[in-house]
Amino acid sequence: MDSDRVEQPVKELNVIFKGRFCCFSKDPLVDADTWSESIDKLLTCKAGQASLQEFLRTEYSEENILFWLACEEYKKIKSTPEMITSANRIYTEFVQVEAPKQINIDCNTRANITKNISQPNLNSFDTAQRLIYSLMARDCYPRFLKSDIYQGILRNGDKG
Repeated sequence: MDSDRVEQPVKELNVIFKGRFCCFSKDPLVDADTWSESIDKLLTCKAGQASLQEFLRTEYSEENILFWLACEEYKKIKSTPEMITSANRIYTEFVQVEAPKQINIDCNTRANITKNISQPNLNSFDTAQRLIYSLMARDCYPRFLKSDIYQGILRNGDKG
């Protein structure tokens, strides 16, 4: 891969993250080596989430992290009207057939969500979220660790 294409996302991530997130005591990309310990380490850090999202964008599978993040936010909702609105947005954007960012889930899970979307609860997307998490953990995450994006972040962190 062309080194300019790798360095540009790394530079952009450094500009975006500089001093912004609490997952690291210093520059959030300095401790990026901890992201290789587990996908959970990566996903609990805003900088890690954004880096994975950037990588998935290059693989045309950004919908996975976007759906997972939407589900994480959805589970924090306190009011029923907000839950209904958010559930319908997630359904329309990610779950329904031909959704703009349709996630790759089995037809039974999709059908179950569709059947229950009129009366959503905080667990409405749990099965689908687990499937997407599993897909990311087993498929996307190992490729992310080997990617030029992550390797560039590590190299850049070593210079810092």
